[in-house]
Amino acid sequence: MAVDPETLRSVMRHWTTGVAILTARDGAHVHGMTVNSFTSVALDPPLVLVCVERAVRTHALVDRSRAFALSILCEGQQTLSDRFAGRDTEHQDRFEGLRTHTAITGAPILAENMGWLDCVVVAAHEAGTHTIFVAEVVAAKVQDGSRPLAYFDRGYHSLA
Repeated sequence: MAVDPETLRSVMRHWTTGVAILTARDGAHVHGMTVNSFTSVALDPPLVLVCVERAVRTHALVDRSRAFALSILCEGQQTLSDRFAGRDTEHQDRFEGLRTHTAITGAPILAENMGWLDCVVVAAHEAGTHTIFVAEVVAAKVQDGSRPLAYFDRGYHSLA
């Protein structure tokens, strides 16, 4: 018998993760969202995966463009994480006032981050309400030696 969603949510709040912004572009349309469900899959070829709920706008852009970028956030970027989580910006331009650049895929990469990945989707698997996008990393860079922004039990934390 499956665990109910609230029990799973409660347990998963105790899994500490980093925080990243997933962005995608399809023509003139750009959007992004905060994610903590992404991980490295393989080094050769370089693969990562990200889980995206099918109901969100960013999913449609990744699905159509078959590409995305991930900007890994550092300490002190809680406001940026909240902005892309949609807490205050669901119907606003989440990129307003932010500097971005692109690498190979054209997906926006936030200028201020501790590292970024530019990715091309090689597989997509439906899983419940989400799609697991497996992508090849086609460009990547470590930006600086900042400390990561960590997320645990519905709050942001710093690593000691």
